[in-house]
Amino acid sequence: QSTLFIISIIPTIISCIIIIMIFNRFDAGLLAIGFVVFESVNAVVLGRKFYRKYAKIILIQKSLTMFIGISFFYAFGPDGIIFALALTFVPHLVIFIKEFYNTKIDFALLKPRKNFIINNYFMRLSAGFGGQIDKLILAPLLGFSLLGNYSLAVQIFLILIIFSTIVFKYLLPQDASGISNRNLKKITIIVAIGISILGILVLPKLITLFFPKFIEAVDAIAIMSVAVVPEAIVVLYTSKMLGKKKSKFVLTSKLLALSILVIGFILLGPILGIIGLAIIFVVTATFQACFLAITDKIENGEQNVKQH
Repeated sequence: QSTLFIISIIPTIISCIIIIMIFNRFDAGLLAIGFVVFESVNAVVLGRKFYRKYAKIILIQKSLTMFIGISFFYAFGPDGIIFALALTFVPHLVIFIKEFYNTKIDFALLKPRKNFIINNYFMRLSAGFGGQIDKLILAPLLGFSLLGNYSLAVQIFLILIIFSTIVFKYLLPQDASGISNRNLKKITIIVAIGISILGILVLPKLITLFFPKFIEAVDAIAIMSVAVVPEAIVVLYTSKMLGKKKSKFVLTSKLLALSILVIGFILLGPILGIIGLAIIFVVTATFQACFLAITDKIENGEQNVKQH
């Protein structure tokens, strides 16, 4: 793991130096390093199936975020918050450094896994770009008012898929070890259907009651709740394929889904407004789920043919 750590942290340190030189923001540079350390350690802990340890370090990090964040805000003002966030990653940094003592750096290990690593890198890039695409397109095309309502709908959707996200963190190490966990996967789909129904029927009433200023987002939230089910399917197939080191299919699905999202925003956004955006959101998630399901079926068929 120390090999992967070193190739992750070196570019981050270089980026940190660039940020400091260009923007004179030492705090932002430290935060970037802290976040990479945070993600790297979490991946290793989950990969080794240390679920209790993962829960502990996450709980510690979140607790520090609240305690140090509030303390630094009152001590140094808003400018101290980024420093505070960077400091919350110190427990992860301790584990990060210990890994270099426990495992030696061996770049020869990377060669047989280079395609998997590259695909994962571009997956993270596409995910990051996808998370910002609404701001890049919607603000200049449809205005900040619509962007605000759409962003609220997306944030609520992220809350709705928390269960699927947690399941993914558990399943990925299991799938990598060849453990199928079929019952858990069935439960995940059933729970996703239940959450989707609640999102369609209950959330619009709650938004109208507690957030009347965002009433324009009510219909979009109801529509986007439909995507909870295909998103759960995407999570399950993503875990399965990454566990088998078939990351190229996951990357392809993300890139195609991102393309559909961008084209849909541009075409339907000006015509249907936030409703059009919500429809494209659901279509994108559904397409990605179908693509991964079909790809997995084809892959399994080819493997069965080879075995016979």
